[in-house]
Amino acid sequence: MEGLLRSSILAASRSKGVEKLVTNAPVSRDVVRRYVGGATATDAIDAARTLVKDGLTVTLDHLGEDTTERAQADDVANAYRTLLTGLDDAGLTERLGPLTARVEVSVKLSAVGQALGADGEKIAFDHARDICAAAEAVGATVTLDAEDHTTTDSTLGILTDLREEFPATGAVVQAYLHRTEGDCRDLAKSGSRVRLCKGAYKEPASVAYQRSLDVDLSYVRCINVLMAGDGYPMLATHDPRLVAIGVERAKAHGKQAGRDFELQMLYGIRPNEQRRLAADGHTVRVYLPYGAEWYGYLMRRLAERPANVLFFARSLISKG
Repeated sequence: MEGLLRSSILAASRSKGVEKLVTNAPVSRDVVRRYVGGATATDAIDAARTLVKDGLTVTLDHLGEDTTERAQADDVANAYRTLLTGLDDAGLTERLGPLTARVEVSVKLSAVGQALGADGEKIAFDHARDICAAAEAVGATVTLDAEDHTTTDSTLGILTDLREEFPATGAVVQAYLHRTEGDCRDLAKSGSRVRLCKGAYKEPASVAYQRSLDVDLSYVRCINVLMAGDGYPMLATHDPRLVAIGVERAKAHGKQAGRDFELQMLYGIRPNEQRRLAADGHTVRVYLPYGAEWYGYLMRRLAERPANVLFFARSLISKG
């Protein structure tokens, strides 16, 4: 049943008809306001400023992916440069250490040209390099988001190339992929920022765990690898069990809260818990998406765990 619901949600995420129905529904405005930082860079900067005042750190994601035209990829890259300039003007790009900043940006390579035919990887690399340069100029950092498994090798290859010039560029790995424990071993090196998430795309059993329990077990194994390494782990999860395990494993490996690792959660989900963890001395980074193309992002969040459908519904009337 869970697999069927997940498949149905992901199918809906690709349906223009369902998208039109959902985006035009009055209740959707409340959902978008709660989970998306606004339609413009100005909106996103205002939302980031509020989060920072609450003692949180932020990563901003300009929504949009699967770019099919070069002009669209150019526009996304320009949007990131504009955003970074605005963040700097707002005084939000303070460095917290050699690897981390108060506010950084997350970039999907598919949004900046990765899928544009034979030249896609070069286009994506060039755009990502420009974004990294703009980020470095204002003191911010960049993390390359993970997407479906067919892009993993390309994304990690581009990451390797970017790190030659911008070593603080962050990686994202997804626990539901069979390969991820091995990727964590490769990435858990000194100076390497690695965000560990569960994964939000529909993947075949040949490459990904299908049961939630198996994904959770993989997540814990990956936590152990990252905490045992010399890199900077970034644990992206709202599951209190996994947060507790991550904090315990960090302590066991001598990593100090607020300095050697961070916790990450999505904008609008468990905001009180985000502030509580930050008050306890943890670096808590909020993943803050913004832009008009919010539909696909929201549907993937629902599909990560079918229970999220109920969770999102409840969260409209609760801020727990």
